[in-house]
Amino acid sequence: MQIFDLAISFEWEFDTDFVNLMEKNLQSSGFTTYIIQKHNLVETIERLSNKEIHFLAYFDRAGDVDYDFVPLTNLLIRKRTYLINPYSKVVTYINKAIMHNLLIRHKIHVPFTIILPPLKTKKDTVISIKEWEYIGKPFVIKPAFYTGGKEGVIVNAQSLFDVIEERRKLPDDRYLIQKKIYPQYLEGKRAWFRIIWAFGEALPSWWNDLTDLYQVLTDDEIKKYNLHKLISITKKIAAISGLDYFSTEITLAEDNNFYAIDYLNDQCDMRLRSIHPDGVPDEIVTKFIEKLGDKLKKIKRAYHLQ
Repeated sequence: MQIFDLAISFEWEFDTDFVNLMEKNLQSSGFTTYIIQKHNLVETIERLSNKEIHFLAYFDRAGDVDYDFVPLTNLLIRKRTYLINPYSKVVTYINKAIMHNLLIRHKIHVPFTIILPPLKTKKDTVISIKEWEYIGKPFVIKPAFYTGGKEGVIVNAQSLFDVIEERRKLPDDRYLIQKKIYPQYLEGKRAWFRIIWAFGEALPSWWNDLTDLYQVLTDDEIKKYNLHKLISITKKIAAISGLDYFSTEITLAEDNNFYAIDYLNDQCDMRLRSIHPDGVPDEIVTKFIEKLGDKLKKIKRAYHLQ
């Protein structure tokens, strides 16, 4: 039986450069990799079932959008392959309504929010006059579950009519109605950040929420602007979720508080900035792969100790 350290599945064409870089860097560090796409999915399941191959770890970048990959995941669970971000965990913590309450419980600042039940269970939208006054205009509307990459998020909603219209689009999902948070400016830069949690380490970047452009946040800048809470908040989110990797958005607001804005995204967009202007800085992606390598070392050590 041939044993591979890491299997990687993907279906998004823009993941190709990321996966190629993973293979190159991990293989140069002595790890073995196996790529799974639609064209070899059935063959891979057959080879696993016949005990021709085995994976120590599985990095799934396909199963969340293509259910044909689900039987592969189920098979790997039975074979005790280490699943990076198993769906059983992900499905809970990507739910913004659930995470909102968990973050409050762990004393992390979040925008003032009204969570509405699914339209199919409660048609009336009940928001008090006092709540409307506090939320103000414009405000933010977000589906709790069916969202990603800003999809379904309205950042400049103006009225109850906007809420009614959005709830109709996803009648089985809860909706978050949020007070809009405005960031400070630090020497001309919006104090809005995206932090990628990578297998035990927080990798922070400036991230302009208006342009979607990244810039690496340096250690010197963290000290200069006293941004250490970006790291501590991300560590708390990691402890709450138990996920190996995710991204979160945090802003330093005008009231001097740090707010978690987009709580947790498990399938981070890892397009390279050297190829895509709005991609993740290459050094962040490289560091992510390095931390993945550190995780694989631990998985291999545990496997050989069995």
